[in-house]
Amino acid sequence: EDQVDPETVISVLNQHPEFQADLFTFWERPACESRHFDYHAEREDVALLPILSYDHWWDKQLKSRVRGLIRKTEKEGVTVQETTFDDDFIQALTRIFNESPTRQGRKFWHYGKDFETVKRQFSRYIDREIMIAAYFEGQIVGLVMLGNAGHFGLTGQIITSLEHRDKAINNALIAKSVEICEDRGLGHLCYYYWSDDSLAEFKRRCGFETVSLPRYYVPLTWQGQLALKAGLHRGWRAMIPPDMKATLKRWRSELRKMKK
Repeated sequence: EDQVDPETVISVLNQHPEFQADLFTFWERPACESRHFDYHAEREDVALLPILSYDHWWDKQLKSRVRGLIRKTEKEGVTVQETTFDDDFIQALTRIFNESPTRQGRKFWHYGKDFETVKRQFSRYIDREIMIAAYFEGQIVGLVMLGNAGHFGLTGQIITSLEHRDKAINNALIAKSVEICEDRGLGHLCYYYWSDDSLAEFKRRCGFETVSLPRYYVPLTWQGQLALKAGLHRGWRAMIPPDMKATLKRWRSELRKMKK
């Protein structure tokens, strides 16, 4: 939900210490009217795709190479359609999660989860999510749990089977997401944060843009005040200089190659 009255939330948190919250944080969501709250704020880059229509996206925003990949996906016999959060969907999600303990060169934190765990963890917001599945020979080989956030869509979970990654299924899943956003009257599609990683080029080719939005931080305890002043509120990873972070990623990649 849009945060229009943060003072009420802060008051409730302060009155109920059992929540054990040191910091309250919220961000100004895409396409919202700027409210300029009087709290500590930092800019946060998100990947945002403005949606005028599916045809406009296809003709004007999408890179030609991606159009070719989507056509290839269709020729391979992959179909993408809206579906439901049923046992077949959960089983497919569980199976894809457990294909490999690593993805994109890093430890995959959903690996090892069983059916019941996946069902419990991913059913929390299904009343506001649209399930999209890619099928190949009757089997789900890729899926998106597209969040409906009122005036924009959010790629809450997008994943493809490693066995079928040569079919460029993720591109087709984005295409279907754009189509559904237009049908639901959602003016933007958000692919979470924009960062210099392996997904950045994929997002760029699919038409996503970097948009800087303010994230607000409100300390609720002295620990929260200390964390905010010390710059610890964004976690230890955010404190690593970009050059050092790139070096550490390279070392991690080399180490994993040596272990294979």
